[in-house]
Amino acid sequence: MEIPYAAPPWPGIGKCVESLCRKALHQFSLLEEEKKLSVALSGGKDSLTLLFLLHAILGRGFPKLDLFALHVEGEFSCGAGVSKRYLERICQELNIPLIVRTAKFPEGGLECYRCSRERRTLLFEAAKEAGAPLIAFGHHRDDSVNTLMMNLLHKGEFAAMLPKVPMKRFGVTLIRPLLFVEERQLVEFAKRYGFARVTCQCPLSSRSMRKQTDAAVSSLEELFPHARANLARAGLLYGSDKALRP
Repeated sequence: MEIPYAAPPWPGIGKCVESLCRKALHQFSLLEEEKKLSVALSGGKDSLTLLFLLHAILGRGFPKLDLFALHVEGEFSCGAGVSKRYLERICQELNIPLIVRTAKFPEGGLECYRCSRERRTLLFEAAKEAGAPLIAFGHHRDDSVNTLMMNLLHKGEFAAMLPKVPMKRFGVTLIRPLLFVEERQLVEFAKRYGFARVTCQCPLSSRSMRKQTDAAVSSLEELFPHARANLARAGLLYGSDKALRP
């Protein structure tokens, strides 16, 4: 399989996505006083775009941090549709160390919360072992909107994804440099640079609450064309900061 490579100078979509990533890095001070940075790399379009962007951006207007890529493999993990060798070749091309951990999924059936907790625990441990406890995730604007709607409708909380979340209990900090980027822009970027199409292997993914929430927001857009943009903006301006509390 041919590996993708994305680097500036970008054509149109690349300039747009880099600009939005830079905006988030600057506006939310995501890289202050750091020397190393981990990237959670599933191998999908979001995390690969983030890896290429950070590789291109760091040292150009932002500190030149040492980058590490963290990948959790497993039969049903989000990166199960991509081979470890594929990611190894990409990281070798970028001269970025790749750290791989294997998830052991719980017996007695899959359950989203336990699966997510298992994968995140492995990521956190790998990041700390690398001395890079600042971890960048590829969550984008649409992910944040779906989170906001799920929190609002299930828990009565107006809380979207936050740009930066220190998780003192685990000794890591999460950042989301793609929070201003729309999913459709990431799809266009991935097509432009020939990313392998990765399909989630989890048997629960097609009927997950997040998928259903995304479909509901799409229905809202038929009545209110700017629904996603307005919800994303409101989430950043007025959303709860509960996740920042110990």
